[in-house]
Amino acid sequence: MNNQVIWITGASSGIGKSLAIAYSKGDVKLILSSRNEEALNEVRSLCKNPDNVKVLPLDLEQYETLTTKTTEAIKLFSKIDLLINNGGISQRSLIRETSLEVDQRIMAINYLGNIALTKALLPHFIKNQKGHFVVTSSVVGKFGTPLRSSYSASKHALHGFYDALRAEHFKDKITVSLVCPGFVATEVSKNALVGDGSKQGARDTATEKGMHPDRFAKLMIKAIKNKKAEVYIGGAKEKVGVYARRYLPTLYYRLVRKWNVT
Repeated sequence: MNNQVIWITGASSGIGKSLAIAYSKGDVKLILSSRNEEALNEVRSLCKNPDNVKVLPLDLEQYETLTTKTTEAIKLFSKIDLLINNGGISQRSLIRETSLEVDQRIMAINYLGNIALTKALLPHFIKNQKGHFVVTSSVVGKFGTPLRSSYSASKHALHGFYDALRAEHFKDKITVSLVCPGFVATEVSKNALVGDGSKQGARDTATEKGMHPDRFAKLMIKAIKNKKAEVYIGGAKEKVGVYARRYLPTLYYRLVRKWNVT
């Protein structure tokens, strides 16, 4: 990673914050993005070499602004080598209780905002004949569970898009890595949207007991370094869900009806 420029979205807390602090210990330059500029500056102050860290606030929901933001990002260090599309929002609501506006907002942030950044940066990677897109998906990007219908759908969509991108731009030496977390002890469930669009406001039990984000970041950085196409990082229960859905779908359909996902 020597002298590489790494752009991390969702960098103000959780996984993104841990990634930023861990990467700052190496010989890299960082661009940190999220909506919360104050929190981004706090993360920057925790990095080992703050002079090598730039803050670029953006809002993934305002995806029509992201081409301009990408131009600004490239100008900060004259190049970008690695984009970690980590920003996003989760959900905790039953389908029958979820307004269509909530579905639209989750797709706008998790899918359209994500791919808008990627499409804006893609010409830069093609020109340089190198680049690495990393996407923080989820294990529910591989299977659906109750209370996460739109969140799961948005992550499934990312897998379809990035599988296509990987195939189309292999000749341009562009790498794509999809990282699928299980439960990680962040504020993701606290900030998750419920049916009326408000925040849940509390951590789930499963999230509370999840992997520490520093531990997760260490494993994610290893997967990025090894250029893994797709990797699942989490506890045994989450991984069982991935493989049961793939190899034993009938069993999965029975299990998921009983799965305590709160």
